[in-house]
Amino acid sequence: MSRATGLLLITGALLGTPLGVSLGAQSAEPRALSARELTGIRSAVASEPQWSPDGSTLMFNSPLGEGGLWAVPASGGFPTALNVRTGGTTFLGSAQPEWSPDGKWLSYLSTKSGTPELWLSSVADGQERQLTNLGGRIGSYTWAPDGSAIAFSDDKLGNHDIWTIRIADGHLRRLTNGPLLEVSPTWTPDGRQVVYVRLDSTWRNHDVLVMAPDGSGPRVIVQDTGLFDYQAGGAFGPAQVSPAGTHLLFRSQRSGWVNYWVVPMTGGEARQIAAEPANQSGARWSPDGRHILYLSLQNGTQHLRAVALAGGVSRSVASPSGMGMVSAANWSPDGRRVSYVLASPTTPGDLYVVPFAGGQATRLTNSDPPAHIAQSLIVPEKLTYRSEDGLEISAYLYRPRGLAVNEKAPGLLWIHGGPTAQFSDALQRDVQFFAMRGFAVLLPNIRGSSGYGRAFEEANNGCWGRCDLPDVLAGVAVLKTLPEVRSDRMGITGTSYGGYMSMAAPVFAPRVFQAAIAASGYGDWVHTVAEQETRHVKLLEHEFGPLSRNLEKYRRSSPIYELENLETPIMLVHGAATTIPRSDASRLFADRLEMLYKPFVYRTYPNENYYISNRENTVALLDDMHGFFTQHLKDGAVHGDARGPRR
Repeated sequence: MSRATGLLLITGALLGTPLGVSLGAQSAEPRALSARELTGIRSAVASEPQWSPDGSTLMFNSPLGEGGLWAVPASGGFPTALNVRTGGTTFLGSAQPEWSPDGKWLSYLSTKSGTPELWLSSVADGQERQLTNLGGRIGSYTWAPDGSAIAFSDDKLGNHDIWTIRIADGHLRRLTNGPLLEVSPTWTPDGRQVVYVRLDSTWRNHDVLVMAPDGSGPRVIVQDTGLFDYQAGGAFGPAQVSPAGTHLLFRSQRSGWVNYWVVPMTGGEARQIAAEPANQSGARWSPDGRHILYLSLQNGTQHLRAVALAGGVSRSVASPSGMGMVSAANWSPDGRRVSYVLASPTTPGDLYVVPFAGGQATRLTNSDPPAHIAQSLIVPEKLTYRSEDGLEISAYLYRPRGLAVNEKAPGLLWIHGGPTAQFSDALQRDVQFFAMRGFAVLLPNIRGSSGYGRAFEEANNGCWGRCDLPDVLAGVAVLKTLPEVRSDRMGITGTSYGGYMSMAAPVFAPRVFQAAIAASGYGDWVHTVAEQETRHVKLLEHEFGPLSRNLEKYRRSSPIYELENLETPIMLVHGAATTIPRSDASRLFADRLEMLYKPFVYRTYPNENYYISNRENTVALLDDMHGFFTQHLKDGAVHGDARGPRR
């Protein structure tokens, strides 16, 4: 038995084992895991598991073995490598593996021919076939109910349009040709129409339309406004037609929260299916159309719930025990079972199946690390605190481990990207790395984060690094109240927007931080508009307005224009990009620091885009970051009193 296969092997004893607990002895003391050990903790499930048409197995992409597609019996048992290597994908893209409706083909997206194209693999003999050869970028796709064709979005002709391709002979048809993004095609259950989503030029408003499979007779079913779609259609997602063909399910923020709504296919008044102060995602119609399955994210914890189409109170289908994230849920073809992936802050995701009517869940994969690694992981604490204006901020606290007798820990503020994103109950390998080495780490969901309603999400619009900075500083104050933390040793770090805030906070609030590491950050939003791909520009225009009319807003939030105020050693890191996204932002920031004789370290990592993701570079980065923070936060020097932010 291979090592990879053994990691997925299911036994009767293991099915009853709590998530995150290995079967081996746990006698060793917790210790500081190396960067390589931490980055080696991976989920066996790397894509949303898909039920085979006969309901016997579940298929998913996996990093185990040589990677590629795997299948496991839905009742539990021995997994099988399908010997399908999906290859690479675009940045933020995925292989999106699917079964054909008749179970004869496995389909997926791959860049192994140079550009993202659709590929098919025969289930019978493993023969592969490149279905498309357009040379553009395919965003998403869906099989026709009879398996005769696939509908997909592609930007071959300069803008995302809806296309179809026949499986038998590869015949292509372009269905739309408008100037706006047209994405996320789905078929009506009878296969007679294609539903798709059209974004307006701001990416804030969406129309859901239906048309014939030849592109004729497009008709708007519903219009939605106000949900900014940084993913060019991915945030709104595909609109799904009920099995009876009578209702359309779509995602909207019109209530102030990202919830699901339904509307008749003929048009008319939309209604919420399960109104709640939470972000909902991943909805699926039951095969009989009587229920809707959806994920509910509340303050970082994600549950799986179901609600009847007729209305009423939703009920829990699967929930974490304590902190955790349920994701990637799907119905079995007969609607009697539901599959999902469950992860936690100390365990990678594993695949489960549970009867929809209720009962014991069956665990199908085991991604638990060895016992000596599992027991060394730190369980974070959830807390809330008040910012200077009274706004409540939710956060995760990782208490330090490995301190010597009478030693106190430096504090680290870790800021997430986005800024419209959030920290959740997920495994944070890099944060674990520092908490295990004697740092107290706070992960705040500062204003601008998603998951706390539209008002909270928009509370930093037009004032990045300024109106959300008090939430960061209040987090520093929280760390300073901890008896194990040194009040004169504070650092800040993060990636993307977190990298930006790690540039901005030391500039706009001098002397609060004694060290900063900005990973793939942006210090000049004016420059970003000129150099970045469309989604970044759309985000900036959504948050700040057009640059031509809002130059001062862009400059005021750009720390590069006030670097004379910087009194904090800063480390700038990013990938040495050869592909999009790439950026000169960190280099320009470093150049300006050098001109002003400010202390800094500047490092790049090869074979990446602007962001650092491959394992070897991540290991090197964590070790480099540790060296920098150790130098500046554990050197024993005395620092002056902190000043507040500049107004």
